Amino acid sequence: MDDRQQRNSGLPVPPTRPFERPWDRPAPARTGQHGRDDTADGSGVHGSGALGFLRRHLMSVVIFLLLASGILIQAWRDLSRPDAWDYWKDLYSTPSLTSQVTDHVALDGRQRKALVLRGKIGPAAASWLRDRVDEARLEPGDLVLLSSPGGDLGQSVIMGEIIRARGLVTAVGTTDASGRIRPGSCASACVFVYAGGTARYDIAGSRLGVHRFTTRGTSSDPVADTQRVTGLVLSYLKRMGISASLVEAMSATSDIRWLDSRQAAEMNLVTAQVRGPQG
Repeated sequence: MDDRQQRNSGLPVPPTRPFERPWDRPAPARTGQHGRDDTADGSGVHGSGALGFLRRHLMSVVIFLLLASGILIQAWRDLSRPDAWDYWKDLYSTPSLTSQVTDHVALDGRQRKALVLRGKIGPAAASWLRDRVDEARLEPGDLVLLSSPGGDLGQSVIMGEIIRARGLVTAVGTTDASGRIRPGSCASACVFVYAGGTARYDIAGSRLGVHRFTTRGTSSDPVADTQRVTGLVLSYLKRMGISASLVEAMSATSDIRWLDSRQAAEMNLVTAQVRGPQG
């Protein structure tokens, strides 16, 4: 049947070209908000290259720059402080304290691992000590052996808190090549480090020395500074179980006052007696 016969028959006539399905039609080109072609050839709104990147990420770049500038400003403020360089030097460059780990030190009838500290307590001593304790993997009951003329009071209090939190014991002295404990001295701020021990051993021949503390603040009210530091010291000693009479002994002189064993025991500064060289 030809087309004319099909038309005359009343039957539907098929299209002269193949049926066009909706999904066979080409998709219309996307346009941007303002009617422009939104393609990646650089002619659309988003475009490509550096200009297109900035347009797409402008807000992220602005936020990043604001955060970076805030960090840099804070770093500049920290480093511009008079003691900032001393802190970084003490922590990373040339620490004022030195340490040595000695295994199997005999103390009070028990073999212990000992972290032996020598030197002055610097402005970053607490952070430095925390790292040394972690590296030595000290466990509760292990020993921190001290020999120091003192130094930064605030740092010494934090060091004592670290020692107490780790459950470590303290003694004053050094070790020889064979690991035997020898007498030493711990004065001024060092006493507060010693005070952190869960048990505080008295080594025959070793000495504990105290004196009046001083403040280096730039405050116009030195009396207020002294009261603040005194309150800090008293609170710390109370937490460590030490009598406030230690502060009275400190306040009595600006020179080092060496405490004998009886005085240190009465103040509860010394809590365990060990006589003779240990080894």
